[in-house]
Amino acid sequence: MPDIYTFDSLGLHPRLLTALKRLNFTTPTPIQHQAIPLAITGSDMIGIAQTGTGKTLAFGLPMLQRLAGSNHQGLILVPTRELAMQVEEGLLKVAGPLGLRTALLIGGASMWEQKRKLRTKLNIIVATPGRLIDHLKQKTLQLGHVKILVLDEADRMLDMGFEPQIREILKGVPTERQTMMFSATMPHELVSIAHSYMKMPLRIEVAPAGTPTELVEQAFVVMEKDAKMKELRELLTTFKETVLVFTRTKHGAGKVTRALRDNGFTAAEIHSDRSLGQRKAALEGFKKGTYRILVATDIAARGIDVKEIGMVLNYDLPDNPDDYVHRIGRTGRAGHEGLAVSFATPDQKRDLELIERIVRKPLTVHHRVPFEHRSARPQRAGSHRRGSPRAAHSHRRPYRRG
Repeated sequence: MPDIYTFDSLGLHPRLLTALKRLNFTTPTPIQHQAIPLAITGSDMIGIAQTGTGKTLAFGLPMLQRLAGSNHQGLILVPTRELAMQVEEGLLKVAGPLGLRTALLIGGASMWEQKRKLRTKLNIIVATPGRLIDHLKQKTLQLGHVKILVLDEADRMLDMGFEPQIREILKGVPTERQTMMFSATMPHELVSIAHSYMKMPLRIEVAPAGTPTELVEQAFVVMEKDAKMKELRELLTTFKETVLVFTRTKHGAGKVTRALRDNGFTAAEIHSDRSLGQRKAALEGFKKGTYRILVATDIAARGIDVKEIGMVLNYDLPDNPDDYVHRIGRTGRAGHEGLAVSFATPDQKRDLELIERIVRKPLTVHHRVPFEHRSARPQRAGSHRRGSPRAAHSHRRPYRRG
């Protein structure tokens, strides 16, 4: 394999390369391959890549390398607690050999413990905007030593109403800094922030903004609302792998979870009404296999990093069609195949049209989950085994307006 396809060719410090090899990371993803050499130089950057393509290491490795041996700090802003924990966990795996220390500032966790941590020498702070603002107001944190700023899943932060907090934080960070934004989509508001607070940022786009990976097989099923639970039970009975179920509301997540448990399935729920401890327990149980099914609202769409989730099931279509890409990006990660099934009601024709526009290809709508999707994982994109959903056209019709 050519050197260009290995981490060794990206200009990383030998200690980082050793840590990567210990973790069996040998081949960079496209966003990592393009972003790391440029980020090491200190350039401002906008990185656009599909969810689940390794953006954390794309900005994390250059940050670790540039901060090693300095008195500067790195600040990583993320939209949700789950994503913040995931990012810090990913950094800690490779930060050890460099002796760098991190702090996690998120809501729902002990403020006292965070204040204690902030009194020590820190190299990297991973935070949600709201909790970071709390510390700034209480003067338990100063941003004067921040040399590298990262906005991870920046579009999601805007969706969640964090734009005022982001602008307030950006004003408090030294102007002489490196700023990197990483996201799956690039809304106009984000472009405005980039122009205001970045210096001639390089734009790296390894896939059209908002497009899902080709390793995810997608199926859309139209049914009446009261038929969803019956269809879900049947699908889960035949599909034996792990499943992430998305609902539109917190109430809906609880209702679906209870119904699944009543039918003998191991399921947990994760949404904003759950405490941090409950959310961590649900996520850890899902990772370890205690729960085969995790039911979530969109708060978890960007914060779940579980290897080889077999299927993402959209029990409800998202309110924001952009969130469809982020939801289904929880499966088909790191080169693995995935499956995404979405339930829609007959009156959601417009929602399907918007999703079709975002994924940039015609949708195929069924009136029942295809049998192949019930019983087996899909093959890689482009495969046409006999009887596969791609080959069996008799029960499918492309979704078209009108």
